Amino acid sequence: MLPLLVFLAEICVVTIGTIRIIFVSRGMKVLAPILGFFEVTLWLFAITQIMTKMTDPATDIFTKSSCFLAFAAGFSVGTYLGILIDEKLAIGTTLVRIITQKNPEELVRNLTLADFGVTCLEGQGATGPVQVVLTVVKRKEIERVTSLIKQFDPKVFYSIGEVQSVSEGIFPLPRVRPGLIPNPFKMLRADQESLS
Repeated sequence: MLPLLVFLAEICVVTIGTIRIIFVSRGMKVLAPILGFFEVTLWLFAITQIMTKMTDPATDIFTKSSCFLAFAAGFSVGTYLGILIDEKLAIGTTLVRIITQKNPEELVRNLTLADFGVTCLEGQGATGPVQVVLTVVKRKEIERVTSLIKQFDPKVFYSIGEVQSVSEGIFPLPRVRPGLIPNPFKMLRADQESLS
């Protein structure tokens, strides 16, 4: 029973910790400390229970060894779950850079029609002149953007990097799934963001 408790506790602590670190890197000043509070509280509760059992002379060596393995396994699974949850939440903004030797007019038009802001620059690459297309998008929209990029040129070079904060810009309005009632407060906020 104790190794299972160690495993589950470590999964919870590390999952919360992984998400907290991701939130810190994105500058989420409110959510990160709240998660930190729950992470430490859970860790203190779990470690107190575990150390009480581990220092008990009645606890056999097999149980103690199982606890060490359960701790390591819980740490690994917790890290994986934290990253998985971050991918599902897709919170934040990213910068997509596309570098091409082709005329980017089609790509710029398709991105613009999809309501993404686009900036196009001329550059010099290792093999000659290139066009650099930049767009800042919400992480939830990355799949849509990469799909448009691959339609333009399946072998084009592009990179995606995290953006800590943005000011102004053009972003698509949130899409409403069929059958769901839209939240008027979110729609109002989206309208205000698109006007600014």
